[in-house]
Amino acid sequence: MTRLHLVRHGPTHAKSMVGWSDLAADLSDTAAIARLSAHLPANGIVISSDLSRAAATADAIQQNRTRLPHHVDLREINFGAWELRNFSEVEADTPDLIRAYWETPGDVRPPNGESWNEVCARVNAAIDALIAAHIGQDLIIVAHFGAILTQVQRAERLTAEQAFSHRIDNLSVTELICGKDGWNTGRINHLA
Repeated sequence: MTRLHLVRHGPTHAKSMVGWSDLAADLSDTAAIARLSAHLPANGIVISSDLSRAAATADAIQQNRTRLPHHVDLREINFGAWELRNFSEVEADTPDLIRAYWETPGDVRPPNGESWNEVCARVNAAIDALIAAHIGQDLIIVAHFGAILTQVQRAERLTAEQAFSHRIDNLSVTELICGKDGWNTGRINHLA
């Protein structure tokens, strides 16, 4: 049985769709970071997305834990042409497309971006490889809202719409277990 501790990176304070843009995380709440690090298993293996907001958060909670190289496939959703734009700006340009993307996620994709199904396939493959390489261990995976939701969807056997109903706060932990009998869900969006 492998335990996943999915940590959402520290806040960026951006008021737009932030996917593959490399914005820094605000890690000034050292008390919250200390609580988060203390909550996570001391023998956990830490890995993060290659984007600096996730990598810096992983650095902040690492302590004496083993660290794996950053993984590009743990990145956030690629919003393509919508990147760093707010919802109302995109809605003014492509109202039907953005509503379809969020209300019926699946194969709908932003221009030059990726669909929800593509995000799921990318992140699932990365998580599966990590689980196969670290069977029976605790994996502390510092990633993004979308990447974490892909795993909640998979573990709880949800539709994409149901998965999007979950809240995933910055510096929260979502705990999932993958065993020979399948997936089990622990706490979702736990703030230490």
